[in-house]
Amino acid sequence: MTLAQTNTPQTADTILAADRKGRRRLLLQIGGIVAIIVLCLWLTGMLDGGRLADGLPAIGTLFAEMVPPDFTRWRQWVEPMIETLAMSVAGTALAVVLSVPLGFLAARNTTPNKWAYQAARLVLNTLRSIPELIMGIIFVAAVGFGMLPGVLALGLHSIGMVGKFFAEAIEHAHPAPIEAAEASGATSLQVISHGVMPQVFPQFADVTMYRWEYNFRASTVMGMVGAGGIGTELVGSLRLLDYPQVSAVLIVILATVTIVDALSNMLRKRFQ
Repeated sequence: MTLAQTNTPQTADTILAADRKGRRRLLLQIGGIVAIIVLCLWLTGMLDGGRLADGLPAIGTLFAEMVPPDFTRWRQWVEPMIETLAMSVAGTALAVVLSVPLGFLAARNTTPNKWAYQAARLVLNTLRSIPELIMGIIFVAAVGFGMLPGVLALGLHSIGMVGKFFAEAIEHAHPAPIEAAEASGATSLQVISHGVMPQVFPQFADVTMYRWEYNFRASTVMGMVGAGGIGTELVGSLRLLDYPQVSAVLIVILATVTIVDALSNMLRKRFQ
């Protein structure tokens, strides 16, 4: 019997044992995740069938009161909707402008040193951890009512997420163009502009468009804390318990979100 024939059964047994061990480990991990999900559902009351059943009639009554929608005040919603759109565009622009340098500082392959990397990551984590609604309340208290606090809240909160995605796109850039630019004696700025940006620009455009969609939806909430926009009209109708107008405002928001989504998809295709 040759050495290869002697080792073949042992090798096969080893492979099968490792495969079984891997399967058991995977099943244990899936079981642990399922257990955590079930625990969270129980803690939040999602498994309380009686409570959910008691709430269904109230939800049905609320929806019944919202029909038919009342569009009699639609002319008064045009300006707030334009404000909402303007806030989303301005907030996204602010986020992108500030996220580009932070993204390069937070990427391992373009940051000047580890201290700049850690500082940039800390800034992104901090901004991402504060909800835009809380930022809106803070900025309303600081600069007063209107669209400005909404733009600042949307923009600064967006930096945390947009900058993170920008940094990840930069880190996944192919090293060959970067090394070629460095070998030719290019400066750091030239390496970024010629070796990195051509690769990551499509990803930057995608992230920007997705964030604009998100910011438009989030800007409707900004009006609830006094930051202007269509959210102010929505809160006013809710406080008056004018549910037909609430449903009308929600329909207008849904239609505008659909238009923004279609425009965003069109722009993404342009930048691909």
